[in-house]
Amino acid sequence: MTMTTCRSLILGSSLLAASIASAQEIADTVYLGGPILTINDEQPTAEAVAVQDGRIIAVGSLDQIRLHQSAATRVFDLHGRAMLPGFVDSHGHVVMGGLQALSANLLAPPDGEVTDIASLQDSLRTWMEENEAAVKKIKLIIGFGYDNAQLAELSHPTRQDLDAVSTEYPIMIVHQSGHLGVANSKALELAGIDASTDNPPGGVIQRGSDGNPNGVLEEYAFFTALMPMLSGLGPEGMQIFAKAGAEMWARFGYTTAQDGRSSGGVVEALKAVDQAGDLPIDVIAYPDVLESKDYLEAHVSRAYTGHVRTGGCKLTIDGSPQGFTALRDRPYYDPVGDYPENYAGYAAVTMKQVQDSVNWCYQHKMQIITHANGEGASDMLISALKAAQKQYGDPGNRPVLIHGQFLREDQVDSYQELGVFMSLFPMHTFYWGDWHREHTVGPANAENISPTGWVRARGMMFGSHHDAPVAFPDSMRILDATVTRRTRSGDILGPTQRVDVMTALKAMTIWPAWQQFEEETKGSIETGKIADFVILSRDPTSVDPETLDQLRVMATIKDDKVIYQASESDQASSLPRPPLIADQAHAHHLLDAWYEGLNN
Repeated sequence: MTMTTCRSLILGSSLLAASIASAQEIADTVYLGGPILTINDEQPTAEAVAVQDGRIIAVGSLDQIRLHQSAATRVFDLHGRAMLPGFVDSHGHVVMGGLQALSANLLAPPDGEVTDIASLQDSLRTWMEENEAAVKKIKLIIGFGYDNAQLAELSHPTRQDLDAVSTEYPIMIVHQSGHLGVANSKALELAGIDASTDNPPGGVIQRGSDGNPNGVLEEYAFFTALMPMLSGLGPEGMQIFAKAGAEMWARFGYTTAQDGRSSGGVVEALKAVDQAGDLPIDVIAYPDVLESKDYLEAHVSRAYTGHVRTGGCKLTIDGSPQGFTALRDRPYYDPVGDYPENYAGYAAVTMKQVQDSVNWCYQHKMQIITHANGEGASDMLISALKAAQKQYGDPGNRPVLIHGQFLREDQVDSYQELGVFMSLFPMHTFYWGDWHREHTVGPANAENISPTGWVRARGMMFGSHHDAPVAFPDSMRILDATVTRRTRSGDILGPTQRVDVMTALKAMTIWPAWQQFEEETKGSIETGKIADFVILSRDPTSVDPETLDQLRVMATIKDDKVIYQASESDQASSLPRPPLIADQAHAHHLLDAWYEGLNN
């Protein structure tokens, strides 16, 4: 072959490649340089992905994707890190997550430093010192995340314990479950709670031997005390919470969040944050059906307004299993506290309220997501769903069970027959698995809490959630717990309920996308879908499953835009979790804005 002939062939090949590229859609961004897990069974992995105008235009080999490149195409080099579809929140409370991010951290290790009542008091005092100006301005102290199950005393703090921190300011600390809390004497006084105050429907005011409130408030007793303290928050304050919560979700790889017990005012605050350009991720809100019917009728939609939409109705039947307020079908195994013989918890609502709420959502063809933790609560929900489907048929509304911590196998069968999507909470196996085994359900039944194995044996999809601010929206902790079911003590709780890594990843991506009617646009890396991605430090399918909780979220990408990127120090750190707020100065700025909103 002559040199002239070679040059002609090279020129011809170049012209052919140029003509092919010109006929293709040209990408704004190409992602390559590391393992890409698509969560698409028909094409599980890829070498590269091309994106244009925030949508995926090609997924395939390097040679295929290069056809979509031009000189203007940005190349995102993964540098050996793994890319997956952005995580979809199966259940959480993104706005109240902002409260968690801005209040005193009362969590136990590894997420905090509280191990006993003395360290809880120290954490409150430290937070007060660090935010002295704000505390003096608004005269309110909030702490989040204490857990009596993890305190050395194995008991709730009392109002006297909080009075030792301050009698000048009201203090309200929120239990990690979000279903109960403790008030100091000043907060009880402001809430109008004393020895003569009756328990409200669906709530309990715990009392000492003298009959006076000891500061511990359960369910609606807690909600009715906390909400007035935050009533001065106003729209601006709620916007601060929404912004802080959305930033925290993004730092853990979530590109779609849920606000799982919302209100019209909260949804409007989310929209205002989005319109200001400060909402980095999509948020789907589910207002409380008992309180927000008018708003629901006017706003439920499958279409987003910016990054926000109202997805349907939320109903809460019972409370917290670790706090012994979930409704069981049998007595708790060994509850810690002053409980009557054969105590089995209680419902926060009546059966009539459950049936009326489910009927209303079916009548209006709205999706209903229902918090039901105990077997007794699931019995109520199953009965209501059966009656509603008999009366209204199946409107295609994909009803969702939230939590389902304690279930009988016949209840899983019923949920399958009713077409219920189960959003489960296997992360509980880490945080409270030992507590469940020893105190709530006992060693035999504890094996089957959050029964993902039963669900998969029936071929059902499920979602795996964090319920933040009950726990941090820690995606790698969810992944680890769903696969290993390791408890804090290192035991495996229910080995037959474990699932493989890919199943656990589907429960954080494509299946919750289906849960929320977004499987055509999210949850997998496929042509035509939104360019929502998360970059992990390593491929979760290639590491020892026992190290899954050590993986790091290195970057979160929404609509082809990087909305979170780990700092150099974060990337070098051996700690598996990012900070909740971008930096301390930013945290103080948000706190000042929150308190300014309260003060006004």
